This record gives sequence, structure tokens and C-alpha cells, in this order.
Amino acid sequence: MTKDIATPIRTKEILEKYGFSFKKSLGQNFLIDTNILRKIVEAAEITDETGTIEIGPGIGALTEQLAKVSKKTVAFEIDQRLLPILEDTLSPYPNVKVVHNDFLKADVPAVIEEEFGPDADLVVAANLPYYVTTPIIMKILEERFPVRAIVVMLQKEVGDRISAKPGSKDYGSLSIAIQYYTKAETVMIVPKTVFVPQPNVDSAVIRLTVRKEPAVRVKDEQFFFEVTRASFAQRRKTILNNLTSQLASGKEKKEAILAALNEAGVEPSRRGETLSLEEFGRLSDALLPSFR
Repeated sequence: MTKDIATPIRTKEILEKYGFSFKKSLGQNFLIDTNILRKIVEAAEITDETGTIEIGPGIGALTEQLAKVSKKTVAFEIDQRLLPILEDTLSPYPNVKVVHNDFLKADVPAVIEEEFGPDADLVVAANLPYYVTTPIIMKILEERFPVRAIVVMLQKEVGDRISAKPGSKDYGSLSIAIQYYTKAETVMIVPKTVFVPQPNVDSAVIRLTVRKEPAVRVKDEQFFFEVTRASFAQRRKTILNNLTSQLASGKEKKEAILAALNEAGVEPSRRGETLSLEEFGRLSDALLPSFR
């Protein structure tokens, strides 16, 4: 019986055996606490019929825990130096496939089709490098990969923004973008002390349950996100001022913006952070005829 990878002693042994040095540019922080990994797996509600996708497996600490319970695990690793290590550490698990590719550039649907086939129960589980957290999550959601849930460890501050509610200081266009596609919740806070090397900040595990239908129905999705981004451009400004200054030709269309705010039932003096997804939905639909 092999010892779990995610212990301080085994991690140190593996790193020393391969003379591995961490690359700051790749945001490499390896977890050395098996209990936290098990909680990630638990939060993903994986069965022996579930396929799991991991991004940035490192030396295989989470991959190992996923492989123990899932039907198959496919892990995308960008760092070539980790491939021989993963081949070694994951050798006891025939249901693991490591793909040497940058997840953001990979043809993920083709990999899903080839490795899992159609209609598989799919979950993304990962300890994400901080610098690519948002692009990775948005790629999965915007390109509508066929996954049931995304359970990821990320910087606590980003987790706070993702799960924030209207009226809070963390609520912004990122909260709206992710909550439009998913139901977001924080599973746990993870202290920086359980990583090597230690990052400067604490982390959070968040679970995003993908909605069958977006949270609000809008006439033009792209424009809806344009409006939400514009509304938060300068947080201290009113929604009227932000939309006027940020939307293309907004200054000439101030009257149309006022009329749309009125139609959507939104006071022009409110700030973007006080509007719910439903209100943003009504507002973007009311603005659409004047801007498209």
C-alpha cells in the first residue's frame, strides 16, 4: 500500500528524488494535507461512474484522491518537468490519463469526447494556480463544457468575489459572470501553512454547481456582460454615470440610458454593487435596442 502523496514527508521525498524546483511563473504550490484533498473530493460528490477533470496536477496529490473514487481522471499539466514524476506517483492508478497541454489552449471538448464519451457525469476538481483562476473557470462556463460541477481551490479573495451577494464590497462583475452560469458556495477556507512553498495568502475551496439554464434570461448574453462590466468600472460612481461613461457612445445616449433605467425599475442614483442579477437582466434588455 503506497503512502498518500500529500504528506510533508512523501512530498519532500518526491521533490528530492527528482530534484524538482518550483517555478513561480507557473504558480506552483503543492498541498501537503490529505484531509483537505479528501474534502475537495467529497464536495464534488464523485461516484464510481463520475469522470473527473483536473487542471495542474503538480506531483499528483489531488489526482490520486480523485482516482481512488472516480471512474476516470484526466489531468492537464503544462509543466513538462512534472510528467515523469506523475508517471511514477500515479503508476498505481490505471484510470488516470495525464495530458501535457495548457488547459486554456487545449481542445478540451475533443479530449472529453475521446476520454469520457457522450453523456458522462463530469466534474472539474483542481487546486488552481492563482494567476489563471478566472480565465480557466470562465473558459469552462462560457464554452459550456458538459460538466456538472467545478470544485476548485483558489485564492480566498477570489473565492469571496465569486460567491459574493449584492450590496457587499466583494460583489462585482466576476460574481455576476459566475453566478449567471452556476450556484456558487464556499466549502472551506484553507490556511497557507498547508502548502509547499507557502503562498502569501490563504485559499478557499469553492463549489460551482452548473445551472441547467442561466440564472436570468437575457436577449443578448454578450451585451448583458458588457453592461455589468460597465456598471462596476468605477465603484464609487452611480450606475447612470458608469453606463454613460463606459458604454460605447453612452454620452450621446444619456436620455436613452435614463429611459432604460426607468423601464427596468432601477434608480439612476444607485451603484452597480446594489443590483441583483435579475435587475441587471432587466436593465440590459431595456438598454439593448439603443446600443445594438
